[in-house]
Amino acid sequence: MATAMVGGAFSVIILTLIAVNHFQRAVLLPKREQKLEVLKLELRSRPNPVPTPAFAGASPAPAQAGVEGNEQLTSQIRQLDLRIRQLRIRRYDFARKGAYLLLASAVTFLIAAKCAAVFRRKLPAPQPQPDRHDRQFHDAKWARQAVTGGLVMLGGAALILALIPEIDLSASGGVPAGFASKEDVAKNWPRFRGPAGLGVSAYTNIPTNWNGKTGEGILWKTKVPLPGHNSPVVWDDRVFLSGADPNKREVYCFDALSGRTLWTGPVQSPTVPGAKPLELGEATGYAAPTVATDGRRVCAIFPTGDVACFDFAGKRLWATNLGTPDSAYGYTSSLEIYRNLLLIQYDQENVEEEKSKLIALDVSSGRIVWQTKRPVPGSWSSPIVVEVDGCPQVITCGNPWVIAYDPSDGTELWRAKCIAGDIVPSPIYAGGLVFAIEAYTKLVAIRPTGRPVRQAQGRGDITETGIAWSVEDSTPDICSPVSNGQLLYLLTTDGLLLCYQVSDGKKLWEKDLKTNFLASPSIVGDKLYLLSAEGVMFISQIGPFDKAQGRPEYKELARCELGEPCHASPAFVDGRIYIRSSTHLYCISNRRDG
Repeated sequence: MATAMVGGAFSVIILTLIAVNHFQRAVLLPKREQKLEVLKLELRSRPNPVPTPAFAGASPAPAQAGVEGNEQLTSQIRQLDLRIRQLRIRRYDFARKGAYLLLASAVTFLIAAKCAAVFRRKLPAPQPQPDRHDRQFHDAKWARQAVTGGLVMLGGAALILALIPEIDLSASGGVPAGFASKEDVAKNWPRFRGPAGLGVSAYTNIPTNWNGKTGEGILWKTKVPLPGHNSPVVWDDRVFLSGADPNKREVYCFDALSGRTLWTGPVQSPTVPGAKPLELGEATGYAAPTVATDGRRVCAIFPTGDVACFDFAGKRLWATNLGTPDSAYGYTSSLEIYRNLLLIQYDQENVEEEKSKLIALDVSSGRIVWQTKRPVPGSWSSPIVVEVDGCPQVITCGNPWVIAYDPSDGTELWRAKCIAGDIVPSPIYAGGLVFAIEAYTKLVAIRPTGRPVRQAQGRGDITETGIAWSVEDSTPDICSPVSNGQLLYLLTTDGLLLCYQVSDGKKLWEKDLKTNFLASPSIVGDKLYLLSAEGVMFISQIGPFDKAQGRPEYKELARCELGEPCHASPAFVDGRIYIRSSTHLYCISNRRDG
């Protein structure tokens, strides 16, 4: 009976603690979050003083008081955000552990109460009158045992609470439940070519003048330990890259404002006896695919088939190997994260062997959620996720199909047979159309359907009905297209820039820039940014300038030299550009605080 009473008391204690925990999570945390939003609004409302750039002598002195004030407020915001994240995770963690403790104590109480009821039953028989002194002694002994047991269980609960780790989020390394909102994704650069892979910046306060040789406009540059052609990925105050050589594969995290290396995450392949070492050409290398992040974790894939996921503190959460892909030039498709899914376009040579597939991994555990076979040979294009009539779709390109899938389960939504050859440029979605490129020869605009199209074979072939228009021209073999919804730009490797009208495919103009390009073009507001293989950024105006003919023309605004070769596409965030050269990561900014 004593055990039952102790179990009951323990259940009440745990229930009380859970109630207190719920109150803190439901009442106190929202108040802190409201205070955080007020501070953020205050920071946004403050004017941005023009500080001294990273290299002295390039501009006037800053309004120091304003800079310090903004820095203090920024520091206060970061500390409060850190505390909120710590408390949120501790509250959720205790709710989970408290539920287990409550269940255990309740089960203990029920079992003990049942046993006490059974064992206390006695057959009726004459009993001697118990000694009053012995009875009092027995009751006192039982009371001491009950109190001692209750104190032991209470102490155990307190010990459990004390042992709950104080999660260190000083490096934003926590992994809260859920996934990033559309607003958070839109204001960061979470994957190859930014949100939805479109190459379009959400910000217009992007630098238009810098020089890598003199240091003008360069906030910082940091050497990247291992080579790679993948592009920078940015989330808040973190920049991510990967690098590899024949022997090592690594993921890097840099501080966005200082360039300091925060951590390096090694990725190891499983040892396969007798396996031949992977040999890849310099054109693709051992780290071509760009990583992807959801604001809590960062995932990377390598041509060896290795996939790994790290939290923002650099802890490896999981790793797996998909098998070395059969690819003529090496695997280059970049990753995409949609909600809780890591999407991998894993196309391989020899379509008859049916090796190609689209794979969705649970980003929190690495387990396969679904995988769908693809009727295509090897390709080097990257998937994108867009919304068509409110329906999310994974758009993929591979000879000869452009295929859309439902990201929730991999169901094919539609397909169009319209491209051929080696497919490298990734698709984009703009002006209600999907644009796909067949290298050197064709540009195709597809009207996607927002729901699955079913035919007798269970496939939705919209080749006959979904092609809005197509043109045969000198199209890119590497660079992906970019569009502002009205104009579409293509950039070939040898420097031919072409401009088309989105609505009907009419070519408006072309311009030979007389240099080579490997990075894809980007749009920032009303400007077009083109990064050459020599590290020169061509900045031109978007819009109608030829008033006599009433149509756009090429108008160059600036050329900015970095001084190093560049293969990767740049990343654009608030007031900054991140560029990976052959050896360094650069941050370009007009403001010292970024």
